[in-house]
Amino acid sequence: MSKWVYGFGGGRAEGRADMKNLLGGKGANLAEMANLGIPVPPGFTITTEVCTYYYENGETYPADIKEQVSEAMSRIEEIMGKTFGDNADPLLVSVRSGARASMPGMMDTILNLGLNDLSVEGLAKKSGDPRFAYDSYRRFIQMYSDVVLGVDHHHFEEILESVKDDRGIKLDTELTADDWKKVVAQYKEKVKAQLGKPFPQNVQDQLWGAVGAVFGSWMNQRAITYRRLHEIPASWGTAVNVQAMVFGNMGDDCCTGVCFTRDPSTGENAFYGEFLVNAQGEDVVAGIRTPQQLTLHGRELQHSDLPSMEEVMPDVFKELNAIRHKLEAHYRDMQDMEFTVQQKRLWMLQTRTGKRTTKAALKIAVDMAREGLITRKDAIGRIDPAALDQLLHPTLDPKAPRQLLARGLPASPGAASGRIVFSADEAEVWVKDKKEKVILVRIETSPEDIGGMHVSEGILTTRGGMTSHAAVVARGMGTPCVAGCGEIRVDYAAKQMKVAGKVVSEGDVITIDGGTGEVFMGSVPTVQPELTGDFATLMEWVDTIRTLKVRANAETPTDAATARKFGAEGIGLCRTEHMFFDPQRILAVREMILASDEAGRKVALAKLIPFQRQDFIDLFLIMQGLPVTIRLLDPPLHEFLPHTEVEIAEIAKAAGVDVDTVKQRNASLHESNPMLGHRGCRLGITYPEIYEMQARAIFEAAVHVSRDTGRTVTPEIMIPLVGAKKELDLMKASIDKVAAEVFAEQSYAVKYHVGTMIELPRAALLAGEIAESAEFFSFGTNDLTQTTFGMSRDDSGPFLEVYRAKGIYDHDPFAQLDQQGVGELVKIAGERGRATRPGLKLGICGEHGGDPSSIGFCQKVGLDYVSCSPYRVPIARLSAAQAALGDTKGSGMH
Repeated sequence: MSKWVYGFGGGRAEGRADMKNLLGGKGANLAEMANLGIPVPPGFTITTEVCTYYYENGETYPADIKEQVSEAMSRIEEIMGKTFGDNADPLLVSVRSGARASMPGMMDTILNLGLNDLSVEGLAKKSGDPRFAYDSYRRFIQMYSDVVLGVDHHHFEEILESVKDDRGIKLDTELTADDWKKVVAQYKEKVKAQLGKPFPQNVQDQLWGAVGAVFGSWMNQRAITYRRLHEIPASWGTAVNVQAMVFGNMGDDCCTGVCFTRDPSTGENAFYGEFLVNAQGEDVVAGIRTPQQLTLHGRELQHSDLPSMEEVMPDVFKELNAIRHKLEAHYRDMQDMEFTVQQKRLWMLQTRTGKRTTKAALKIAVDMAREGLITRKDAIGRIDPAALDQLLHPTLDPKAPRQLLARGLPASPGAASGRIVFSADEAEVWVKDKKEKVILVRIETSPEDIGGMHVSEGILTTRGGMTSHAAVVARGMGTPCVAGCGEIRVDYAAKQMKVAGKVVSEGDVITIDGGTGEVFMGSVPTVQPELTGDFATLMEWVDTIRTLKVRANAETPTDAATARKFGAEGIGLCRTEHMFFDPQRILAVREMILASDEAGRKVALAKLIPFQRQDFIDLFLIMQGLPVTIRLLDPPLHEFLPHTEVEIAEIAKAAGVDVDTVKQRNASLHESNPMLGHRGCRLGITYPEIYEMQARAIFEAAVHVSRDTGRTVTPEIMIPLVGAKKELDLMKASIDKVAAEVFAEQSYAVKYHVGTMIELPRAALLAGEIAESAEFFSFGTNDLTQTTFGMSRDDSGPFLEVYRAKGIYDHDPFAQLDQQGVGELVKIAGERGRATRPGLKLGICGEHGGDPSSIGFCQKVGLDYVSCSPYRVPIARLSAAQAALGDTKGSGMH
């Protein structure tokens, strides 16, 4: 018989923390807390294997599961001394999902399950508090109807608001027991009107309805979107956790809260959290009421006039603080915990590895390594390389003038400006269709908003605390967020918000600062971050471990200087064609293209050489002796030609030809498929004078810098798009000839290397032969992916989405290296090249050079370096260290 159900509570559990794949994160951690002797309400977990079975067997359950659930429920009844379905003293349970990976707010939760028209009276008598009993019942009806029965929650909110209006009150807490009875009656009428049948009274029907809804929600649209954004496989499934209810809403000696063992925004080693007196858990997360701070320190930081838990419940606070230390030491990581206090008794409802900003992740990792809680290698493994992007984000320029509009909570750091939109759908329209940057403004966000949140520059909510849905999701995405900005009134219908008498409409620009919680009118300039402190410390540790070198793709002094600031060890790809588009040069380039013979081309190229020489001087000076790989002209010539009538007239005048000649040349150079046409070394073979001019500029610059600074300058000259050894031989002979001429003219010589870019499958297969002439290979994986797949990355976006949805490709091969096909070609080329030329230097310079999983692959196949855009250099350094530690996925081993 398969075991589908695992019990926990009463100081023991059938599961453990390392059973996350079977029990889900929540179930495994509840079991672990129970085993540690931490007070956890008893319960049981239905495993992720049941979810898989459910979807593989037409949404049905294994035959023996009901019996196992019944036995597990009996154990809860025994521990709690109450019976499920009893009318006098009912055991109530919560039903929650719990996937292997944390998916905050993505799955549905039901509280107070087990209440019906009879047991609510028993609960009222037993607790001596009818108000509490009927409040609990209305919550259950609302949640169950929404999640299980499909009756939208807005129906219930309208009823509740109408009852409050009738009574002339604002807060739910002001309603009496009789008010709640009235609400319950109206809720049940609404359910019957919507569904044509009454709200279910049988507790077993309620339980299995809830279990089915949790499994059903694994495949709802928002969960599917979340999984796609976070690359979580659907096959993992979710577990279901059924747990005895404990109540934070039985009076003023009760509360519920969310806390972190350290500050998730800053990483400071300070207890951090919020709680609400006389409330249930969803009140904190939904942000319907303003929460209080756990600690006095937190209260002072938030300038709150509400007392902290440390002040109002000192004994319970002390116990909670002890559990905080115990759990952090046990898991050796910052924990995110949920708790409830029922009549001064503390219960822990959940612990999990806490989501945090990257700044906090760095501080926590570095601090924990210094505290001896983890090793330096653990600290390196803890940081998700892709998330370093957050740190490289701008903050507001402290000197810039600004007009403060409102102030909320600093929920996720970074600063952003954009046009206001009031719905997630509008956000997607403005970004995709109107190409505008947007700030999403909501009263509060919900999981349905995930798509719009993902495309927004920043998120602003008028309700909710630091642990609300908006705050948690924004922090995970690295998106700036200001939450709980209560002074703003949002009017969705009018597409406006009002604050302090000012009306701000959709499309108006605002700036938010997620680090301070401030909101400003208009656009405020930003400044780049300082990469010091914990960042610098971790990067020092990273550089002692990684073996892959990290270079940058750069051709401007700005890019080169940025790359050096981020720790690049040279330039792995200088795309010389980018230098040609400068307004001062493009005219000479066009003259060269329009020339009818070699002599005419040389006249035009002579105008370009001073510019090219200065470009290379600048790069060699900035790189101070580090390697600089320069790719000679690669794109087809038609890319440089004029397109507008004004440009055509201008070039005709400069070249001394008529407009028709220019148009004819335009037409003759136009190619049906330029990606596969007259480009790369094919240009150098057809027009050798182009590559000769570039080679002369490189050698003159190298001699100039080497002689003036005394530094070794060793240029690496890269011939693009080679498919045959003979192509490389011809180009190399031409470059060697120019080198000899320059060195003779200058009476000074420098060392140099000539290599090639492997970007054609033929070149990869003939790498052994090509390596007889090439002194290095650089894999241009952008083109190698295009030529291997036979598709253009500029045009493949629409159908690639379909391919990913149908499971043909797991990833976009232009974003993440296709290890099966393209990777195999890289491996073959490396092995064959080094068989001919042992010690052949191998690098990668496509977009994949900054992708963590692709870097893991580069480590595995023995490349010497990766090259990526300047802003991705820190990401590549960290990924390379993780790859060296054996984390070939480079996924930030949480």
